[in-house]
Amino acid sequence: MILNPEQVKEKFGTLFSQKLLTMVDTARNTAEIMETCAVRGTIEWDAVNRCRAGGLIQWCTVEGTTMTMRARIGESRANFGPTDAEYGGQALEAVIVDGDTIRTRWAGIGGAGLGIAACLTQAPGVLYSSYPTEDDLKIGGARANRVEIVTPRYEKVTIGIDDTDNKEGGATWVLALKASKIASSIDGVHSLNLRLIQLCPKSPNKTTNCVSSAVTFAVRPDTVDTLIKSITETVRKETKSTKTGIAIYRGIGIPASLNECGWEIKKRLVSLEEVNVWAAENGIEFIELFEKHEGRIGALAAIALSEEGSNAAALYNDKALNLIRK
Repeated sequence: MILNPEQVKEKFGTLFSQKLLTMVDTARNTAEIMETCAVRGTIEWDAVNRCRAGGLIQWCTVEGTTMTMRARIGESRANFGPTDAEYGGQALEAVIVDGDTIRTRWAGIGGAGLGIAACLTQAPGVLYSSYPTEDDLKIGGARANRVEIVTPRYEKVTIGIDDTDNKEGGATWVLALKASKIASSIDGVHSLNLRLIQLCPKSPNKTTNCVSSAVTFAVRPDTVDTLIKSITETVRKETKSTKTGIAIYRGIGIPASLNECGWEIKKRLVSLEEVNVWAAENGIEFIELFEKHEGRIGALAAIALSEEGSNAAALYNDKALNLIRK
């Protein structure tokens, strides 16, 4: 049986899923799935159960009420046994690229089965859901449920920005956030996050804090160029510097070699020549704004450390990290 989100609500009542986004990177055989719920507790419980089930999931994180899952593209059927029946269980069994859409298959038992069959299927972002059998529409109790959820296909784009201010005014993170908000109004673009990256404070060219910014997006494949154009136009129009750097990275997951470059920029002064080589080796594209290119250094570091959480915002070996709970 096939139901769209409104039909799911009519059958089971309005529940608590608030967003489902699926991004894929076929070159790396990788998917990233972002799910938002009304409260953090349910997301944390789902994260633990899905990771326990193994299968396609490589890792997941929880920030607020949103879970991000990194998974392989493919299929891996879960087999719920007595332990799962006792503790509950939930699994991602398939991620299939189907033209302009992504089909994800889910399995759950007990309350986790209700979560995937009646809650996740009505999340904004879902096109429709397919239930293999009539029994999969019977939710709750000790039942097991399976469902295939179809969502639009998105790619992931990370953009690094640096050197947009001067001694008289401006702040790179403010301009980056403004550019991100403007771009997110484009149909087919979802703004995911902004991260501030603390660079080496010994830079002789810094304005004050020496901080760059990374903004990440889920983007429909035919809208990537429009997104990049929007960010570029906003930054070009409002930057107060003639050394501004914009770096573009398309794909899911920061390669270890690129991540190491980010740490080098955080802990020491690096040359523009080094950064140009690192960019070429790691698929980073720079946007030409001005004749001077010093901003490329922080822009590349922003992409390289865009998945580092609080470590990105900290100084290298920052004592503040000892007081931040993971």
